[in-house]
Amino acid sequence: MLAFHTLDVFTDTAFTGNPLAVVLGADALTTAQMQIIAREFNLSETIFVQAPAQPGHRARVRIFLPGAEIPFAGHPTLGCAILLAEEDHPAGDFDTVLVLEEEAGLVPVRVTRRGDVTEAEFTAPVLPHAFAGSAPPALVAKALDLAEDEVGFGAHRPALWQGGPAFLFVPVADLDCLARARPMEPHWSALRAAAGVDSAYLYTPGTDCDFRARLYWPGAGVSEDPATGSASAILAAQLQASGDLTPGTHRFHLRQGIEMGRPSDLRLTIEVGADGPTAIRIGGQAVRISQGKIRVPTKPL
Repeated sequence: MLAFHTLDVFTDTAFTGNPLAVVLGADALTTAQMQIIAREFNLSETIFVQAPAQPGHRARVRIFLPGAEIPFAGHPTLGCAILLAEEDHPAGDFDTVLVLEEEAGLVPVRVTRRGDVTEAEFTAPVLPHAFAGSAPPALVAKALDLAEDEVGFGAHRPALWQGGPAFLFVPVADLDCLARARPMEPHWSALRAAAGVDSAYLYTPGTDCDFRARLYWPGAGVSEDPATGSASAILAAQLQASGDLTPGTHRFHLRQGIEMGRPSDLRLTIEVGADGPTAIRIGGQAVRISQGKIRVPTKPL
């Protein structure tokens, strides 16, 4: 039996944010066993904690969707780091930096606790770059059940970016369009084939934040994700391409999951040099929900 915890991430309120399962002591698990356990939890992501490969690092971790492993993800990184830091510091205030070994690279996470508030901020392991694929606005609009003039605002247009995982970024005209947008077949499958990705991150300016967002990822078993830290980090490339960033430090408040009843709050900080982003950080809180033991699968996939 393996110990596990569940947390709600990118929130300070239980039963909101993005649920996460953290499985501890996973060194002996095979990839197939991890996938079975992730499918059993059936959350958007499950993270498995193993002993680090390098001294001084806190842990090696592997992250699974219900249907596949991914090299990096934001809410598992943040939630896992908060859990491990709280286990390391069972009482009192603290300020610590944990390094997690992820498939995409090393991810440093600063975790602080003041009173009963624990917060974390990770630095993205890679800077985002363009992803080869095609996303014609007319097809994007059809795939999301929107009119073509409802896709884009200002200088923001659909684009494909990668930073570990790859996403299609779709700016939409306003909050009403964001609320109405939904994957629509057969156009969604046609868009997935053209773009070469199976997920779309929709965003628009918010009234109570800088940007409101939604993320659809049905091909990976996630119909809609309440909070997507990796896509929020990669959003930096979209903002840069749209002319929103100048050299210096930029901070954004992002909200996601509103339409699905799982409101989430993410903090995006982008350090920008003369040639674009030089560092990207994502911050937020997490709330513990449950803990227990789970059996180790013995049957093959």
